[in-house]
Amino acid sequence: MTDVSSIYSVETADDRSVVEIVNKDGQAPLLLICDHASNRVPDSLNNLGLTGDQLSRHIGWDIGAAAVTRRLAQALSATAILARTSRLVIDPNRDPNDPTSIPEVSDRLAIPGNKAIAGAERIHRRAAFFEPYHAAIEAQIARLMRNCEAPALFSVHSFTPEMPGEDRPWHIGVLWNKDPRMAAPMIQYLRAHHDGLIVGDNEPYSGQLVAYTLNRHGGGGGLPHCAVEIRQDLVADETGAAHWAGILEPCLRGLLASPGLHRIQHF
Repeated sequence: MTDVSSIYSVETADDRSVVEIVNKDGQAPLLLICDHASNRVPDSLNNLGLTGDQLSRHIGWDIGAAAVTRRLAQALSATAILARTSRLVIDPNRDPNDPTSIPEVSDRLAIPGNKAIAGAERIHRRAAFFEPYHAAIEAQIARLMRNCEAPALFSVHSFTPEMPGEDRPWHIGVLWNKDPRMAAPMIQYLRAHHDGLIVGDNEPYSGQLVAYTLNRHGGGGGLPHCAVEIRQDLVADETGAAHWAGILEPCLRGLLASPGLHRIQHF
């Protein structure tokens, strides 16, 4: 198994924007989103009291998800929105009113910078990091809807292959809540076209429980949507990211051409 911590380190950049937009004028009827693209922590938060090695683990971000997202955006001429702040600062895929949106503990590791923080700090993090990401998604959906009644939303995540007391045999999981328009044919396609691929249906997480972003922007607006979780060790370098983008690209291309997909429909 690849040691992902030896490949990825804490992201640093002079650009302090909290949202990355790839292909901002993309014409595909699709918006790609990556909630956990980065493990960056603002300098003012002093790495939340964690070491660089700790932040480079899966608790800080979805390792490899950003690379897959960017490659899909280029291959499909689609726009992608990526959050550029670690989910440990505030998780963009959780309701901000949920106490776990700023976790005090993650995978049994205490996060010192999140312990008993004041309400004012919670409000600040929401305004500075959470809301700009969702505002960017809303703006891009509005742009795409000028030419398409219901652009599709596709969210890219990755999951750690090892969790205490939990067997995680899947290579990829497709997550969805109530809308099967993208998820059902994607599961069918992946299982039919890739022998030996272990495809999870709402595994290792359920889209009914951990899909705040898609539920807010997709389900709430009647847009077709789903997410994937790719096993992190399979996308832990650019070769792996390119391989998985190559698996997903023809599937998404076929889905986008499906008759009747781009209609507002509530489930």
